[in-house]
Amino acid sequence: MKKFAGTILLICVCVGLALAKAQTQAPKAASTAESVKQLEKDWLEAEKAGDTGKLNQILGDDWVAIGPDGKTETKQEFLANLKSGQMKMESFEMGPMQVKMVGGAAVVQGSDTEKSTSNGKDSSGKYVWMDVFAKRDGKWMAVRSQTALVK
Repeated sequence: MKKFAGTILLICVCVGLALAKAQTQAPKAASTAESVKQLEKDWLEAEKAGDTGKLNQILGDDWVAIGPDGKTETKQEFLANLKSGQMKMESFEMGPMQVKMVGGAAVVQGSDTEKSTSNGKDSSGKYVWMDVFAKRDGKWMAVRSQTALVK
């Protein structure tokens, strides 16, 4: 009987520890989701304002994007195009976003509708995109992106 009671006690302790760990991880994931969603909003605001300094803080130095045309663009190219005026966003409206934690990365899927130009041509429309964020030096930074134009 004592062995049985000891086993039950051990099981209860293990279950209690597992539940406590799960409860501390859930708020952390929610906090991360809100943090990267805010970064997404800050990103579009900075792009609209032409604020390459802010974008430099959001994008990792190794950031690479695949655009709607299938071409890749590095962080340096993206910032140069914005700074030169080759790319300009007049306005945008964010759509819903979903964040999924995958190991140490935060993957964000979302959409926006924007009024924009690229290389002197109208690039306005509704876009869907996916961004991957990694934590570096205690702060989330975008490391990969892919965008598609919805027709």
